[in-house]
Amino acid sequence: MQESDTFYIIERNEWKELNNHTQLALTDEELESLRSLNDRISMTDVKEIYMPILQVLHTHIKHYDQRQLEMKQLLNQPKKKDPYIIGIAGSVAVGKSTLARLLQTMMTRAYPDRKVDLITTDGFLYPNEVLKERNILNRKGFPESYDMKRLITFMGDVKSGHRNIKVPVYSHKFYDIIPDEHAIIDQPDILIVEGINVLQLPANEKIFVSDFFDFSFYVDAEPERIEKWYLERFGLLLDTAFQNPTNYYYDLAMGNREEAFDTARKVWKAVNLTNLEEYILPTRFRADMIIHKSTDHFIDQLLLKKH
Repeated sequence: MQESDTFYIIERNEWKELNNHTQLALTDEELESLRSLNDRISMTDVKEIYMPILQVLHTHIKHYDQRQLEMKQLLNQPKKKDPYIIGIAGSVAVGKSTLARLLQTMMTRAYPDRKVDLITTDGFLYPNEVLKERNILNRKGFPESYDMKRLITFMGDVKSGHRNIKVPVYSHKFYDIIPDEHAIIDQPDILIVEGINVLQLPANEKIFVSDFFDFSFYVDAEPERIEKWYLERFGLLLDTAFQNPTNYYYDLAMGNREEAFDTARKVWKAVNLTNLEEYILPTRFRADMIIHKSTDHFIDQLLLKKH
Protein backbone atom coordinates (compact mmCIF):
# COMPACT_ATOMS: atom_id res chain seq x y z
CA MET A 1 0.00 0.00 0.00
CA GLN A 2 1.31 3.42 -0.97
CA GLU A 3 0.51 6.65 0.82
CA SER A 4 0.37 10.34 0.05
CA ASP A 5 -0.02 13.11 2.60
CA THR A 6 -3.80 12.83 2.25
CA PHE A 7 -4.69 9.39 0.88
CA TYR A 8 -3.98 5.71 1.24
CA ILE A 9 -3.32 4.54 -2.33
CA ILE A 10 -4.49 0.94 -2.70
CA GLU A 11 -4.10 -1.24 -5.79
CA ARG A 12 -6.94 -3.61 -6.71
CA ASN A 13 -5.07 -6.78 -5.69
CA GLU A 14 -4.57 -5.29 -2.22
CA TRP A 15 -8.05 -3.82 -1.96
CA LYS A 16 -9.84 -7.10 -2.67
CA GLU A 17 -8.10 -8.68 0.35
CA LEU A 18 -10.13 -6.35 2.58
CA ASN A 19 -13.29 -8.33 1.87
CA ASN A 20 -14.02 -10.33 5.01
CA HIS A 21 -15.83 -12.93 2.86
CA THR A 22 -19.26 -11.48 3.50
CA GLN A 23 -21.70 -11.73 0.61
CA LEU A 24 -24.94 -10.04 -0.35
CA ALA A 25 -27.79 -11.87 -2.07
CA LEU A 26 -27.42 -10.21 -5.47
CA THR A 27 -28.22 -12.01 -8.72
CA ASP A 28 -26.64 -11.49 -12.14
CA GLU A 29 -29.99 -10.17 -13.39
CA GLU A 30 -30.19 -7.60 -10.60
CA LEU A 31 -26.61 -6.52 -11.25
CA GLU A 32 -27.34 -6.10 -14.95
CA SER A 33 -30.38 -3.94 -14.15
CA LEU A 34 -28.19 -1.61 -12.07
CA ARG A 35 -25.57 -1.17 -14.78
CA SER A 36 -25.61 2.06 -16.78
CA LEU A 37 -25.54 1.86 -20.57
CA ASN A 38 -22.05 0.87 -21.75
CA ASP A 39 -20.70 0.51 -18.20
CA ARG A 40 -18.96 -2.69 -17.11
CA ILE A 41 -19.62 -4.46 -13.82
CA SER A 42 -19.49 -8.08 -12.68
CA MET A 43 -20.06 -10.18 -9.59
CA THR A 44 -16.28 -10.28 -9.26
CA ASP A 45 -16.31 -6.48 -9.00
CA VAL A 46 -18.97 -6.70 -6.30
CA LYS A 47 -16.83 -9.13 -4.31
CA GLU A 48 -13.43 -7.50 -4.87
CA ILE A 49 -14.32 -3.80 -4.99
CA TYR A 50 -17.76 -2.96 -3.70
CA MET A 51 -17.96 -5.22 -0.66
CA PRO A 52 -14.82 -3.63 0.83
CA ILE A 53 -16.31 -0.21 -0.02
CA LEU A 54 -19.43 -1.19 1.89
CA GLN A 55 -17.25 -2.19 4.85
CA VAL A 56 -15.51 1.22 4.78
CA LEU A 57 -18.91 2.92 4.74
CA HIS A 58 -20.12 0.73 7.61
CA THR A 59 -17.18 1.87 9.73
CA HIS A 60 -17.94 5.51 8.99
CA ILE A 61 -21.68 5.13 9.59
CA LYS A 62 -21.09 3.36 12.90
CA HIS A 63 -18.90 6.21 14.15
CA TYR A 64 -21.33 8.78 12.75
CA ASP A 65 -24.22 7.23 14.68
CA GLN A 66 -22.18 7.15 17.89
CA ARG A 67 -21.03 10.74 17.48
CA GLN A 68 -24.59 11.92 16.80
CA LEU A 69 -25.87 10.11 19.89
CA GLU A 70 -23.18 11.56 22.15
CA MET A 71 -23.64 15.08 20.78
CA LYS A 72 -27.43 14.98 21.27
CA GLN A 73 -26.94 13.72 24.82
CA LEU A 74 -24.50 16.57 25.48
CA LEU A 75 -26.92 19.15 24.07
CA ASN A 76 -29.95 17.51 25.70
CA GLN A 77 -31.62 16.99 22.32
CA PRO A 78 -34.03 14.21 21.25
CA LYS A 79 -32.21 11.04 20.19
CA LYS A 80 -33.36 11.25 16.56
CA LYS A 81 -30.86 9.99 13.99
CA ASP A 82 -29.84 12.52 11.38
CA PRO A 83 -29.63 11.15 7.83
CA TYR A 84 -26.26 9.98 6.54
CA ILE A 85 -25.57 11.60 3.16
CA ILE A 86 -23.22 10.19 0.52
CA GLY A 87 -22.07 12.19 -2.52
CA ILE A 88 -20.87 10.76 -5.83
CA ALA A 89 -19.04 12.99 -8.33
CA GLY A 90 -17.17 12.54 -11.62
CA SER A 91 -17.44 13.19 -15.34
CA VAL A 92 -20.33 12.26 -17.59
CA ALA A 93 -20.09 8.68 -18.91
CA VAL A 94 -17.66 7.58 -16.18
CA GLY A 95 -20.06 5.32 -14.26
CA LYS A 96 -21.43 7.48 -11.44
CA SER A 97 -24.98 6.24 -11.90
CA THR A 98 -23.95 2.59 -11.74
CA LEU A 99 -22.07 3.22 -8.50
CA ALA A 100 -25.03 5.12 -7.03
CA ARG A 101 -27.61 2.45 -7.86
CA LEU A 102 -25.34 -0.38 -6.74
CA LEU A 103 -24.60 1.33 -3.43
CA GLN A 104 -28.31 1.94 -2.87
CA THR A 105 -29.09 -1.73 -3.46
CA MET A 106 -26.20 -3.02 -1.36
CA MET A 107 -26.92 -0.66 1.53
CA THR A 108 -30.62 -1.51 1.46
CA ARG A 109 -29.67 -5.17 1.84
CA ALA A 110 -27.01 -4.46 4.47
CA TYR A 111 -29.28 -2.15 6.51
CA PRO A 112 -32.80 -3.63 6.20
CA ASP A 113 -34.04 -1.38 9.01
CA ARG A 114 -32.92 1.81 7.24
CA LYS A 115 -34.46 3.71 4.34
CA VAL A 116 -31.92 4.34 1.56
CA ASP A 117 -32.87 6.91 -1.09
CA LEU A 118 -31.09 8.13 -4.21
CA ILE A 119 -31.31 11.37 -6.19
CA THR A 120 -29.31 12.90 -9.02
CA THR A 121 -28.60 16.61 -9.24
CA ASP A 122 -29.94 16.70 -12.83
CA GLY A 123 -33.27 17.69 -11.33
CA PHE A 124 -31.72 20.93 -10.11
CA LEU A 125 -30.72 22.08 -13.59
CA TYR A 126 -32.60 25.18 -14.68
CA PRO A 127 -35.30 24.41 -17.27
CA ASN A 128 -34.24 24.90 -20.89
CA GLU A 129 -36.45 27.97 -21.10
CA VAL A 130 -34.42 29.67 -18.37
CA LEU A 131 -31.11 28.52 -19.90
CA LYS A 132 -32.20 30.00 -23.25
CA GLU A 133 -33.17 33.28 -21.61
CA ARG A 134 -29.72 33.46 -20.04
CA ASN A 135 -28.06 32.35 -23.29
CA ILE A 136 -26.35 29.38 -21.60
CA LEU A 137 -28.19 26.39 -23.07
CA ASN A 138 -24.87 25.34 -24.64
CA ARG A 139 -23.36 25.30 -21.13
CA LYS A 140 -25.84 22.85 -19.61
CA GLY A 141 -23.95 20.97 -16.89
CA PHE A 142 -21.64 23.90 -16.12
CA PRO A 143 -21.97 25.41 -12.63
CA GLU A 144 -24.12 28.34 -13.77
CA SER A 145 -26.74 25.99 -15.27
CA TYR A 146 -27.78 24.65 -11.85
CA ASP A 147 -30.16 26.21 -9.34
CA MET A 148 -27.59 25.83 -6.56
CA LYS A 149 -29.66 27.79 -4.05
CA ARG A 150 -32.50 25.31 -4.47
CA LEU A 151 -30.13 22.32 -4.26
CA ILE A 152 -28.51 23.62 -1.08
CA THR A 153 -31.93 24.33 0.44
CA PHE A 154 -32.93 20.76 -0.38
CA MET A 155 -29.81 19.37 1.29
CA GLY A 156 -30.50 21.43 4.41
CA ASP A 157 -34.11 20.25 4.52
CA VAL A 158 -33.00 16.61 4.32
CA LYS A 159 -30.48 17.03 7.12
CA SER A 160 -33.14 18.78 9.21
CA GLY A 161 -35.53 15.86 8.82
CA HIS A 162 -38.26 17.66 6.86
CA ARG A 163 -41.08 15.52 5.49
CA ASN A 164 -42.07 14.98 1.84
CA ILE A 165 -39.47 17.18 0.16
CA LYS A 166 -40.17 17.76 -3.53
CA VAL A 167 -37.34 17.23 -6.02
CA PRO A 168 -37.72 18.34 -9.66
CA VAL A 169 -37.48 15.56 -12.25
CA TYR A 170 -35.14 15.79 -15.26
CA SER A 171 -35.81 13.78 -18.42
CA HIS A 172 -32.85 12.72 -20.57
CA LYS A 173 -35.43 11.76 -23.19
CA PHE A 174 -36.73 15.32 -23.49
CA TYR A 175 -33.45 16.96 -22.40
CA ASP A 176 -35.34 19.14 -19.94
CA ILE A 177 -37.00 19.43 -16.54
CA ILE A 178 -40.50 17.89 -16.64
CA PRO A 179 -43.00 20.61 -15.59
CA ASP A 180 -45.11 19.88 -12.51
CA GLU A 181 -43.48 16.48 -11.90
CA HIS A 182 -41.57 15.76 -8.70
CA ALA A 183 -39.88 12.96 -6.83
CA ILE A 184 -40.51 12.89 -3.08
CA ILE A 185 -37.77 12.44 -0.49
CA ASP A 186 -39.31 11.63 2.90
CA GLN A 187 -36.89 11.35 5.82
CA PRO A 188 -34.35 8.84 4.49
CA ASP A 189 -31.87 7.30 6.90
CA ILE A 190 -29.27 7.28 4.13
CA LEU A 191 -29.35 9.51 1.05
CA ILE A 192 -27.09 9.06 -1.98
CA VAL A 193 -26.64 12.22 -4.08
CA GLU A 194 -25.09 11.68 -7.52
CA GLY A 195 -24.01 14.40 -9.94
CA ILE A 196 -21.10 16.02 -11.73
CA ASN A 197 -21.39 19.12 -9.56
CA VAL A 198 -21.70 17.76 -6.02
CA LEU A 199 -18.14 18.58 -4.93
CA GLN A 200 -17.92 21.95 -6.66
CA LEU A 201 -17.59 25.28 -4.89
CA PRO A 202 -20.33 27.63 -6.16
CA ALA A 203 -19.15 31.22 -6.43
CA ASN A 204 -22.24 32.90 -4.96
CA GLU A 205 -23.09 30.58 -2.07
CA LYS A 206 -21.63 30.62 1.43
CA ILE A 207 -22.63 26.98 1.97
CA PHE A 208 -21.54 24.21 -0.41
CA VAL A 209 -23.43 21.04 -1.33
CA SER A 210 -20.48 19.01 -0.07
CA ASP A 211 -20.85 20.57 3.39
CA PHE A 212 -23.79 18.22 3.88
CA PHE A 213 -21.92 15.06 2.88
CA ASP A 214 -20.79 12.55 5.46
CA PHE A 215 -18.85 10.58 2.85
CA SER A 216 -18.09 11.31 -0.80
CA PHE A 217 -16.80 9.45 -3.86
CA TYR A 218 -15.12 10.64 -7.05
CA VAL A 219 -15.16 8.24 -10.01
CA ASP A 220 -11.98 8.92 -11.96
CA ALA A 221 -10.48 7.99 -15.35
CA GLU A 222 -8.24 9.61 -17.95
CA PRO A 223 -10.21 12.01 -20.20
CA GLU A 224 -9.26 10.04 -23.34
CA ARG A 225 -10.91 6.93 -21.91
CA ILE A 226 -14.01 8.84 -20.82
CA GLU A 227 -14.38 10.30 -24.32
CA LYS A 228 -14.26 6.76 -25.75
CA TRP A 229 -16.97 5.61 -23.31
CA TYR A 230 -19.04 8.72 -24.08
CA LEU A 231 -18.94 8.03 -27.83
CA GLU A 232 -19.67 4.32 -27.35
CA ARG A 233 -22.70 5.19 -25.24
CA PHE A 234 -23.78 7.76 -27.83
CA GLY A 235 -23.68 5.06 -30.51
CA LEU A 236 -25.83 2.72 -28.43
CA LEU A 237 -28.34 5.50 -27.83
CA LEU A 238 -28.46 6.29 -31.57
CA ASP A 239 -29.49 2.67 -32.13
CA THR A 240 -32.11 2.59 -29.38
CA ALA A 241 -33.56 5.45 -27.33
CA PHE A 242 -32.79 8.24 -29.80
CA GLN A 243 -34.94 6.50 -32.45
CA ASN A 244 -38.09 7.27 -30.47
CA PRO A 245 -39.79 10.18 -32.33
CA THR A 246 -40.44 11.96 -29.02
CA ASN A 247 -36.75 11.91 -28.10
CA TYR A 248 -34.88 15.21 -28.17
CA TYR A 249 -32.16 13.60 -30.31
CA TYR A 250 -34.52 11.89 -32.80
CA ASP A 251 -33.47 14.01 -35.80
CA LEU A 252 -29.84 13.26 -35.05
CA ALA A 253 -30.52 9.51 -34.93
CA MET A 254 -32.44 9.57 -38.22
CA GLY A 255 -29.75 11.56 -40.06
CA ASN A 256 -26.29 10.66 -41.31
CA ARG A 257 -24.53 8.53 -38.71
CA GLU A 258 -21.05 9.97 -39.27
CA GLU A 259 -22.43 13.51 -39.02
CA ALA A 260 -24.11 12.52 -35.76
CA PHE A 261 -20.79 11.29 -34.37
CA ASP A 262 -19.07 14.48 -35.55
CA THR A 263 -21.66 16.40 -33.54
CA ALA A 264 -21.06 14.18 -30.49
CA ARG A 265 -17.28 14.72 -30.71
CA LYS A 266 -17.80 18.48 -30.88
CA VAL A 267 -20.12 18.37 -27.85
CA TRP A 268 -17.59 16.29 -25.94
CA LYS A 269 -14.76 18.71 -26.66
CA ALA A 270 -16.63 21.99 -26.27
CA VAL A 271 -18.89 21.05 -23.35
CA ASN A 272 -18.06 17.87 -21.47
CA LEU A 273 -14.25 17.97 -21.69
CA THR A 274 -14.14 21.68 -20.91
CA ASN A 275 -16.47 21.19 -17.94
CA LEU A 276 -14.38 18.24 -16.75
CA GLU A 277 -11.06 20.06 -16.94
CA GLU A 278 -12.26 23.39 -15.53
CA TYR A 279 -14.83 22.44 -12.91
CA ILE A 280 -15.14 18.69 -12.22
CA LEU A 281 -11.59 17.32 -12.15
CA PRO A 282 -10.33 20.04 -9.74
CA THR A 283 -12.79 18.69 -7.12
CA ARG A 284 -11.34 15.16 -7.22
CA PHE A 285 -9.19 15.45 -4.10
CA ARG A 286 -12.08 16.83 -2.05
CA ALA A 287 -13.63 13.33 -2.09
CA ASP A 288 -13.18 10.83 0.73
CA MET A 289 -12.59 8.04 -1.80
CA ILE A 290 -11.40 8.15 -5.41
CA ILE A 291 -12.29 5.13 -7.55
CA HIS A 292 -9.93 5.01 -10.53
CA LYS A 293 -10.87 3.18 -13.73
CA SER A 294 -8.67 1.99 -16.56
CA THR A 295 -9.62 0.24 -19.82
CA ASP A 296 -13.25 -0.96 -20.13
CA HIS A 297 -14.25 0.54 -16.77
CA PHE A 298 -11.89 -1.81 -14.94
CA ILE A 299 -11.25 -0.46 -11.43
CA ASP A 300 -7.51 -0.74 -10.85
CA GLN A 301 -6.88 1.57 -7.90
CA LEU A 302 -8.66 3.18 -4.95
CA LEU A 303 -7.59 6.19 -2.93
CA LEU A 304 -8.99 6.48 0.59
CA LYS A 305 -8.62 9.74 2.51
CA LYS A 306 -6.75 9.37 5.77
CA HIS A 307 -8.57 12.01 7.81
